[in-house]
Amino acid sequence: MDGLILEMSALSIIPYMSHPGSVPLSLISMQETFAPAVMMRPVAMSLLPRSLPHVPRSSRAMSGVRLQVVPGRCLYDAPLRLQVRGLSPGQDVSLHTALSDEGGQLFSSVGRYRADSSGELDVSRSPALEGGSYTGVEPEGPLWSLEPRTPLRRLLKKDVRSPYQLRFSLHPHPPGAPLASAAQDRSFMGEGVTRVPVRDGRVRGSLFLPPGEGPFPAIIDLYGTGGGLMEHRASLLANHGYFTMALAYFDYDDLPNNLGGLHLDYFREALELVRSHPKVNAESIGVIGISKGADLALSMATFLPGIKAAVSISGCCANTFAPLPCGNFELPCLGFSAEKVKFTEAGELDFSESMDDLMDPANHGALIPVERSPAAFLILSGSDDKNWPSATYTEQLVARLREHQKDVEFQCYPGAGHLLEPPYFPLCKVSHHKLLGVPMLWGGQTKAHSKAQEDAWKKIQTFFFKHLKGKDTVKSHL
Repeated sequence: MDGLILEMSALSIIPYMSHPGSVPLSLISMQETFAPAVMMRPVAMSLLPRSLPHVPRSSRAMSGVRLQVVPGRCLYDAPLRLQVRGLSPGQDVSLHTALSDEGGQLFSSVGRYRADSSGELDVSRSPALEGGSYTGVEPEGPLWSLEPRTPLRRLLKKDVRSPYQLRFSLHPHPPGAPLASAAQDRSFMGEGVTRVPVRDGRVRGSLFLPPGEGPFPAIIDLYGTGGGLMEHRASLLANHGYFTMALAYFDYDDLPNNLGGLHLDYFREALELVRSHPKVNAESIGVIGISKGADLALSMATFLPGIKAAVSISGCCANTFAPLPCGNFELPCLGFSAEKVKFTEAGELDFSESMDDLMDPANHGALIPVERSPAAFLILSGSDDKNWPSATYTEQLVARLREHQKDVEFQCYPGAGHLLEPPYFPLCKVSHHKLLGVPMLWGGQTKAHSKAQEDAWKKIQTFFFKHLKGKDTVKSHL
């Protein structure tokens, strides 16, 4: 890996390492340690436009050229359908795509195309040429190749009640005035889906209810060490007929502001809240988590009764970073070695080789005993994960589950990074980590990662349908 390993003394690690043999170094101390360590750097993106003009939601034509995006409003995980008519046969054009996030920051991409002999192009069939953000026949290329104008920016959706608007403009090549433009709204909550904030006892989060009376199968959704409340995946799952809970567990509302306050009873309370809801089928409850949320999902499926299916995305098969009290016992945590933490020349934190060795008998106490769980498991990871070796953790977890004849499916995606999101979210290779206060490497190769997200989303839908809605109707669902 290209990068520079900094002297750890420069990062003030020494005070934390002065007591060898003590509890594993935790994210709580890491947050205080690394926050001042790095400076952000600008990223040159000369290919992409500085801005795109605002266009109305319906497409409009200029100079006889028509750019059509169908439909004008859809769910974020829906495929992109974009066609152009009225060009000259063989004309070279550039398709510019832009999206502004909730902070007003621009994400953009460029695709270069050549019209066919009829003066038309269809993004689902026409190959993108060299010189743009993507090449080849890539129907969703304009979406997954979006890159942030501001360095270290990750595309997220905090307010899922409003859509993201994609803006498209078609330009001649070499560059000139726009030939046509159009827009499309991509929503997270479909028609009839309702959002209910949760502030019940200690539990904080949001419920997403599908239209209809139910009862519905339910899914509890957990994100990672960034903290706060992440709703975009839970809201999208609700459109597929699931009662979902986006569950916050630290750094949100009145919850603890670090991982040191975790307790299994909090997740038990959340599960009971979901189970007792009148629109929930209490016999069909699943859980999904990514990163730290993945090992919490595994712990829930292992120690809490009533979970039928669990999905781990880019996770570890041990409890990580902070001990997890579980009533009459405590699950220790897998720590990391500060001397193995690296920084690239650009000041980006490379954590990929820092976790303590799970095969070391001294760390076996942190392993989550998933073999005791009656749940079915789906384990997803990427080979280019720079956060930690989730591909290795997948192998270890699957081996243990199979050794005990447990129901497990898995997939490790070549070239995929850590942040495996729902489809068409652009790859985030590095972003500012809220908890640590530094830029964090996540890994991933753009095209391979995007294909992994599409396939993983299909696998997640099929898995939950099979285990929460019944095997007999899987075929009709697909």
